[in-house]
Amino acid sequence: MNDLLEADATAQLQALATKHVSAVELLKAALARHAETHAALNAVVAADPERALERARALDDARVRGESLGPLAGLPMTIKDTFDVAGMAASSGLPHLRRRQVEDAVAVAHARRAGAVIWGKTNVPVMAGDWQSANALYGATNNPWDPARTPGGSSGGAAAALAAGVTPLEIGSDIGGSLRVPASFCGVFSHKPTWGMVSQRGHVPPGPGSFAERDLNVVGPMARSARDLRLLLSIIEDGPLAPRAPAADLATVRIALWLDEPLCPLDPEVRAVVEAFAAQLRDAGAEVEPVASPVDMRALLFAYQTLLGAVLGEDLPPRVLRGLERARPFARFALARGAGPLSDAAATLAYTARHREWMAADAARARLRHEIDDTFTRFDAILAPIAPVPAFPHDRRPFGRRRLAASDGEILNYNSLLTWISPATALKLPATALPAGRTPAGPTSAGLPVGAQLIGPMGADGRILAIAQAIDENVRGFEAPPF
Repeated sequence: MNDLLEADATAQLQALATKHVSAVELLKAALARHAETHAALNAVVAADPERALERARALDDARVRGESLGPLAGLPMTIKDTFDVAGMAASSGLPHLRRRQVEDAVAVAHARRAGAVIWGKTNVPVMAGDWQSANALYGATNNPWDPARTPGGSSGGAAAALAAGVTPLEIGSDIGGSLRVPASFCGVFSHKPTWGMVSQRGHVPPGPGSFAERDLNVVGPMARSARDLRLLLSIIEDGPLAPRAPAADLATVRIALWLDEPLCPLDPEVRAVVEAFAAQLRDAGAEVEPVASPVDMRALLFAYQTLLGAVLGEDLPPRVLRGLERARPFARFALARGAGPLSDAAATLAYTARHREWMAADAARARLRHEIDDTFTRFDAILAPIAPVPAFPHDRRPFGRRRLAASDGEILNYNSLLTWISPATALKLPATALPAGRTPAGPTSAGLPVGAQLIGPMGADGRILAIAQAIDENVRGFEAPPF
């Protein structure tokens, strides 16, 4: 059963369809894997096994009767704890939010109607606001490649559970790299869809009950294979994407390799992994050409900071916002003196953005989206790093005191985790995260996963996922951690 748990969702569904395993047996195996790994990982932080077992039995009975079943029939899966699930309200790391009576979030409802057996919730930072998945309610989630390190955030519990074989599929979300950074840190796949492709209804934040489709934020699939991303996206998107369309022919694929940008720091070990990955793609027949930055990153980061802060400012306590309002004159002075787009000054103005300031950032975004289109006239996708570093050690210090240490000794700003992920997010483009390799192994380490992202033009999710599937099946795919 362990081999089946470590297989991807498509393989597990084939085993269910051919009755090599029942939904009840597969669910019990997943629950047992959770019990074995929970003390070390703390990835799944809430569970409803009784209701899940009841649903699994019902699906097994329906299969015996020969009834028509959905594409996820009998598959056990977990859900990121920023989504409402019937019987398991989204806590988003806050105790008072979990004591609500809720219906399934829209994306969760699609998965359940497709036959998924939803049994648990995976850990997140408070209100999905960090690249580490820790909160006072449930504690910290550990990385299965090295428990002393974070699995990333905000979909960190989801990525850790996937890598450890606790769940074969997850539904995550991304406004600041929350799908892609955890995928990179844990060595799994994720897809940030074109903005608006998947409903955000039932995601917290914003506050419970909101009908708002937040700017920048997206809901997307996480998995251990690219074909599983295509399958789950076709279900939660409830649209025309074909889950089993043929994979792309790498010999016809043109990829722009983007590794150099002064405003986007990059650990030399991460760079080496992505370069080696690009060489593997060339060996497999793809055309891979290095390019300069495909967009004006200084303008983009300033625009993204304003757009992001304008969204996240809604979640800040009133007293914090009042303090930021008082700091606006000093922030403007700091920017006039040369403070950068990731500075505290820029963040202060972003969290307190006026409507005209937001309009200016939105106009810059429109111009930059037009600018990056030139690259997509020549290439199918842009291959770029996701995070400037691999998974880093747990750090519970206040945000302003956190730093990232690169392998060459350089100390990076914590907010540099926004850099490489920002073009796809700010410009609302699709981006698929896929495993690119691992950093060099050490005396006590097998090396840490490094992911890369394939960024495509708006609406090209199907093409980008097809390329990712071809890479997964012909070049490099998921590797289980030595956990």
